[in-house]
Amino acid sequence: MIVTGHRFDLLDSICCRVYAPATVEENSQPYPGGRRRAIPLAASSLLVAISVGGLGLVVQLYLKFLNTPLFFISFVSTLGFLGSLFGAWFWGTISDFVKRRRLLAFLTGGLSASILVLASLPSSYLVLASEMLRAIMFAGVTTVSIAVVSASSLPQRRGKNLSYVSASRSLGFAAGNMMSGFILERFGFSPTFILFAVLGFSAFGVIWLLPNENPIERKPKVKAWNAISTSGLFDLYLATALRQMAIAGTFSLLYIYMGSVGVAVSVMGIISGSNTAFQVPAILIFGWLADRMGRRRIFMLGFLFSAITPLVFVFAANTAGMIAGYMTLGLSFSSMYVGATAFIGDRVPQERHGQMMGLYESSRSLGGIFGPMIAGVTAPLIGFRGMFLVMAAIGGAGFLVMVVGRLRGRARRS
Repeated sequence: MIVTGHRFDLLDSICCRVYAPATVEENSQPYPGGRRRAIPLAASSLLVAISVGGLGLVVQLYLKFLNTPLFFISFVSTLGFLGSLFGAWFWGTISDFVKRRRLLAFLTGGLSASILVLASLPSSYLVLASEMLRAIMFAGVTTVSIAVVSASSLPQRRGKNLSYVSASRSLGFAAGNMMSGFILERFGFSPTFILFAVLGFSAFGVIWLLPNENPIERKPKVKAWNAISTSGLFDLYLATALRQMAIAGTFSLLYIYMGSVGVAVSVMGIISGSNTAFQVPAILIFGWLADRMGRRRIFMLGFLFSAITPLVFVFAANTAGMIAGYMTLGLSFSSMYVGATAFIGDRVPQERHGQMMGLYESSRSLGGIFGPMIAGVTAPLIGFRGMFLVMAAIGGAGFLVMVVGRLRGRARRS
């Protein structure tokens, strides 16, 4: 059955398995209302992102206050990627077998509790444990949120609905980064941690505004590799890992590079904030375009911009050049993330959305672990600009993986 209209949520209840953005078969969507779920999830994502985004600065300064060694402080970022790598896959898979609204409430509550623990101003080891737990929980919140919206959306609206959640998360990160320093300076560590925990618990309350889910059809558990192979998404996951490796490596030492070319410290925060601020309108626009131009065209554009982003910094020697690099990053993430998540939603059955979205987030985290390591090794040997060129080559490899995969797919269809 072909469905061409998409303005009424009632139509969401008559879909089956999606194979292309323009074709919808019967019985795909056991429960309707993608937009009705996107709005409260966008609100909860905003609150969670504010608390998580603002904690980065506060935790680093608190560890410095405890006279923690620099290596120990830098390990916080590694723990974040490791927690995301495990949490996204684990919670995404779990979400295919339980009520997703209840799981989201549990994850949001656990994340908020891990922040509240910091209000007691614990030792550095407990701070690291809290960071690891929060990374695992936040990866679950992100994965399950996009799985809920993707699984309950008509293909003609999937990109737009997903853009609401993604844009809210970017806006929250931008707001959290901007307000964290002011709040910390005004109130101190303990009240700041309490405030961010309260924001998390507020998101916990918003979760219960989600419509009730109808029972979904249960199918036998599928191993991760088998799920990737049968869905034909291996090229996308591999390219995503390479893309994230290039971006994470580029930005792992960028503040040091900006200082070396004379960019004032007071301006660095404004420059980095331009990325997430630019992402908000870009995500909404690309979400709308993904529903009309096709998912592949949009995320291919994102992979191309990801290869270009490190090249911008090769020639960037002032504030304007740095802002241009961050804006290119905003374009690359917005088009890649919205297009790819909508594409995954089109290719997999509803009861596998959680697992496949989780594996997608895990592939991003995998690249985030190895990218900074490569940057740390290459920068001392060939300089910052040489390191940027290496990262551009890795990003270009991700783009080529997608190009070759598309050509191979066309050959198989022929």
